[in-house]
Amino acid sequence: MVRHSVYFWLDPSLTDEQKAAFEGGLQALFRIDVVRSGSYGKAAATAVRPVTRNSFDYALVLEFDSVERHDAYQTHPEHDVFVNSFAAWFKEVLVFDTQF
Repeated sequence: MVRHSVYFWLDPSLTDEQKAAFEGGLQALFRIDVVRSGSYGKAAATAVRPVTRNSFDYALVLEFDSVERHDAYQTHPEHDVFVNSFAAWFKEVLVFDTQF
């Protein structure tokens, strides 16, 4: 299994409507056929610690049955729709892929 964790820092000038559209775009990724499961959320209001980086706006977590399915997701047309629709709103994006 591969867990694909993506952290987004968005342009702070986005409106509530734009943020809702972004969340809809995240949800659409869950419906891609190679995705086993997915979820998204915002940074938790946990205590500040030297090892904690909770300044991100959204985190996306997708799970895949294999590296091959992860790789198919990366080139899937619906993934391209998401990137092309929202990339202009990203200030920073970090990706962490973990294999289990």
